[in-house]
Amino acid sequence: MDAFHFDEIIKVRKVDADGKKYDKVSRIEARCHDGETSIQLDINSELYPIQPRELYRMVISKTLNMDGSAVTSHPPEGEQKSLADKFEYIVHGLVYKVSMDTSGPDKKVVVYVSFGGLQLMLKSDPLKVQKFKLDEKLFLLLRKMTK
Repeated sequence: MDAFHFDEIIKVRKVDADGKKYDKVSRIEARCHDGETSIQLDINSELYPIQPRELYRMVISKTLNMDGSAVTSHPPEGEQKSLADKFEYIVHGLVYKVSMDTSGPDKKVVVYVSFGGLQLMLKSDPLKVQKFKLDEKLFLLLRKMTK
């Protein structure tokens, strides 16, 4: 879907590597299968517990509508299929910072999104994150992959 800014399988490497700071929130560190994209994501662990070494499909999208149209209001119950029907964990947030990381051998773009205080830091190749724009509202969707 063209509305997807990001659609990858991620592998959780660490959960609360620096210790658990909040009772209901865990910070996960993950990598995409491309080996070049790294992710730090705060998760409501009471609602959606995550363990190291598990695989998840992570989608970041401008909309939940299957046709790619913008979300304008809540449709009547059961009348419209949405991406939310296919995922287990969904949060809505705002891109608040996009910066360049030149500390390594390859230039990376770092995208920061806040989901009501739960943070996402996505670091990747500039071409992979070129759709992200400052002050853009986005949905993050997760689904555990079965083996």
